[in-house]
Amino acid sequence: MLPIIALDFQTLSETEAFLDQFPVDEPLMVKIGMELFYGEGPKSLASLRRNRQLDIFLDLKLHDIPHTVERAAIQIGRLGVQLTTVHAAGGSAMIEAAKRGLIEGAKQAGVKPAKLLAITQLTSTSQAVLNDELGIEGTVMASVKHLASLAETSGADGVVASALEAPAISEEVADDFLIVTPGIRPQNSAVGDQVRVTTPDQAKSLGSSAIVVGRPITQAADAPAAYQQILQQWR
Repeated sequence: MLPIIALDFQTLSETEAFLDQFPVDEPLMVKIGMELFYGEGPKSLASLRRNRQLDIFLDLKLHDIPHTVERAAIQIGRLGVQLTTVHAAGGSAMIEAAKRGLIEGAKQAGVKPAKLLAITQLTSTSQAVLNDELGIEGTVMASVKHLASLAETSGADGVVASALEAPAISEEVADDFLIVTPGIRPQNSAVGDQVRVTTPDQAKSLGSSAIVVGRPITQAADAPAAYQQILQQWR
């Protein structure tokens, strides 16, 4: 899977201006998150794909009662995106509901269902935050492993976790279970608000199925060159 570029922009015009730096025929996989989706809506996805070979990871991190999540997932399923997310902390019934919704929405639209990823612990969550603020006992690693197992048994296709946890997750899940890892920073790159980070090549060696990279590409002086560097390190 190609490195996933996190398009954390406020507007569609900003997003398109960024993508215009890349050749039109270059296959790319991009992540659309809350910032752009809430600002521009579902039609922005069709606009971005109209003239480009884009695969889309729609990262809205659904987390609500199962009925509400299922109804929301039906809407997402209709969009024809490749990946989307729920919070594993919502529990098995919620994850199962999201999966049902994605399948139903895709059926209605005549498209392939999105693969469902469950968020384990955000890469900004430190040990202190987990224990002292969230009130969850034990280590971050133990929490991630538990949530990954829960996600798999509840029908998710994979998880989102730090690459640092990928080896431990791999021991708990099937070989085809996806481990998508944000918190990727090239050597000597600013960490920002991430805590559990790795370089692209480290993520590959640790067993990540795919990496998500935002600011090291989107804020680079030469975004295509930064992307190619990360792509080569990932490969």
